[in-house]
Amino acid sequence: MMAVFENLVKPAPSENLAAVRVFADQAFSRAAGAPLIPGNAVRLLRDAEENYPAWKEAIRQARHTVYFESYIIHDDDIGREFADLLAQKAREGVQVRVLYDWWGAIGHTGWTFWRRLRRAGVEVRCFNPLRVDSAFGWLSRDHRKTIVVDNRIAFVTGLCVGRAWAGNPQRHIAPWRDTGISIEGPAVAEVEEAFASIWATCGAPLPANEPGHSGPAPAADGNISLRIIATQPGVASVYRLDQLIAALARDSIWLTDAYFVGTSSYVQALCAAAADGVDVRLLLPRSGDVPFVRAISRAGYRILLEAGVRIFEWNGPMLHAKTAVADGRWARVGSTNLNIASWLGNWELDVIAEDESFAAEMQAMYLDDLSRATEIVLTSKRHPRPIVPRKMRVRPRGAVRGSANWAAKGVLRFGKAVGAAVTSSRVLGPAEASLMLSGGLALAALVVVAILFPRVVAGVLAVTGAWVALTLLVQAWHLRFPRKNVDGETEETSSDAPGPP
Repeated sequence: MMAVFENLVKPAPSENLAAVRVFADQAFSRAAGAPLIPGNAVRLLRDAEENYPAWKEAIRQARHTVYFESYIIHDDDIGREFADLLAQKAREGVQVRVLYDWWGAIGHTGWTFWRRLRRAGVEVRCFNPLRVDSAFGWLSRDHRKTIVVDNRIAFVTGLCVGRAWAGNPQRHIAPWRDTGISIEGPAVAEVEEAFASIWATCGAPLPANEPGHSGPAPAADGNISLRIIATQPGVASVYRLDQLIAALARDSIWLTDAYFVGTSSYVQALCAAAADGVDVRLLLPRSGDVPFVRAISRAGYRILLEAGVRIFEWNGPMLHAKTAVADGRWARVGSTNLNIASWLGNWELDVIAEDESFAAEMQAMYLDDLSRATEIVLTSKRHPRPIVPRKMRVRPRGAVRGSANWAAKGVLRFGKAVGAAVTSSRVLGPAEASLMLSGGLALAALVVVAILFPRVVAGVLAVTGAWVALTLLVQAWHLRFPRKNVDGETEETSSDAPGPP
């Protein structure tokens, strides 16, 4: 990233170059909230075919600790294979800790799955389960996907655990397209610290003297500089960084995202870059596991295409990767999607690499992905359309609900479009017709329900109001009469922190 910033200035005398680099590092460190860590070895891993075997091999070699954090772990043959391996390592005396998200587990993993792990000696925690004293606290999710083994190797990825990512060759169902990386070197300690931080929000913190947890990560035979960005709700580290890159890039910004619902400011930043001659490309899924998000994403195509942004849709069953590469020198891999839920609402984890060789590898992978995608262009009537006729199913066989919090991701764009329609504050285009139609039908249905079943509507409003009132009363009680810990000291209470499972 520092090199990207240096491109903005004219060639400077050698005595000024050091000052430019210091200023660039300061700008990116403050935007990301993460320092640059040199001396790492990084391996780019594509799809489950490369990610899952690397994870399993690292877990098999574990001697002290395995920290396994995933938004969704499916109770299917893939999930049970990982569960068996984790249980085996726990029986061998390795300290295995698993953190899963409550919302992500709904419909995918039952209590019997976690009970088997606990009986084998695995410590399992659930992030942010539904609580009576927090009416809307469940909206904040642990969307991270990371593994740390022995403070030696770490994996940061967009993949959850399940058959959908591996595909099903017998039924001719292709695997989901996704990307991850493995890290060895001093940056591993930062990934482990991110796990320790979120683990502590769900119960007792990690023991300070746990073998493999204390002390710096061993040096690796690598020369790649990384930033580990552990985002928490409201911090918006990746959001600030994404906007900064969009403003500073001079040659290219290539983005891959599964649930793109960009904010107005980010869309404007991409449009401004494209209008200024930057090669801006978006690779998005054509067939998504959450059709509502796909419709909202497509509603924003026209403004991007008119500004010169090139948009491509993946031809496979699902594109789930969250990556970026800019100016051939800066790359991002992780769990953050380009939408308000990921940027501001969730706990996310991303790795920023500032290295030309790694960025070149990311660019090569991106171009290979484009060979399996269809470009979207504007027709003579300014309607976004694929260049070639579509041949894929809208919803492929084997598709399952993934990691999209569709309500949080869609409300911003939908709200802006509806507001513009009601107030005539801006001109709407044909691309937003689907939003207007769906919004109008949904509102009409609510009106009909309210007229025909007023007691039902009143009951729903009463239950919601009572829940919110209870939340406020419980929080007020905790603030007025704070709990004491074992040492008799007052515990701090935070309304944003999830409680124990």
